[in-house]
Parts: sequence; C-alpha cells; structure tokens
Amino acid sequence: MKIIISNTSKLPIYEQIVNGIKEEIISGNLKPNEKLPSIRALARDLNISVITTKRAYEELEREGFIETVGGKGCYVSYFNKELIYEERLKEIEKKLEEILELSRGLKLSKEDIFNMINLLYEGE
Repeated sequence: MKIIISNTSKLPIYEQIVNGIKEEIISGNLKPNEKLPSIRALARDLNISVITTKRAYEELEREGFIETVGGKGCYVSYFNKELIYEERLKEIEKKLEEILELSRGLKLSKEDIFNMINLLYEGE
C-alpha cells in the first residue's frame, strides 16, 4: 500500500490517509478481506502520530471501507458497487464545482461550458 503525505496539502493528514486508502480500495489495489497495516505500523511508516492514523482508520470504518476485528486488526470491507459509484460521483461533483468556480471567474456562460464538455466528451 502506497500512501503519500504532503505537508503542503490543505487537507489534514488524517484525510490524506483516508483518501489514499480509499483510492487503493476503489482501484482494486487493496482487495476485500485484505489486512491493513496496524495503526502503529502505518504511523511509523508515514512518520506520523498513532492518534492521526487511528482517526483515519475510524473514518474509513465509519464510511464502510474497512472493518476492525478485535485482536486481529483492520481489514478491507466487502463493499458493494454502489458505495464505489457514490464515491466517484462525489469526486466528479467536487471537480465540477472547481470548474464552475473557474468559469464564473472568466464569466463563461453555461452554454460555453456545455460546448467545452461536449467537445471533450466526443474527443475532438
């Protein structure tokens, strides 16, 4: 598992860990029922506090991406395709919001934006 932590990111470190592990799961690099590194091992590997890693694992568990088995560790959950689909939709919405913010700054119309999307979608 490869997680990159950036000190220059606007996201807190625990969110960077959450996003990194989610991406590994969604992309299939981490498989259902695969054991994750212990909280202490991941904290040591990333050179961060155990509390930060624990917070990331708790968030992942709350969102249904991982499960904790008492005395055994954390494992990737058997998740359904709807969960992955919703995560991807949220990513698209976030990027669209960024695009709209940039477009408003340039005073582009909806029609201009739709035309750009259509051209890109059709591969022209």
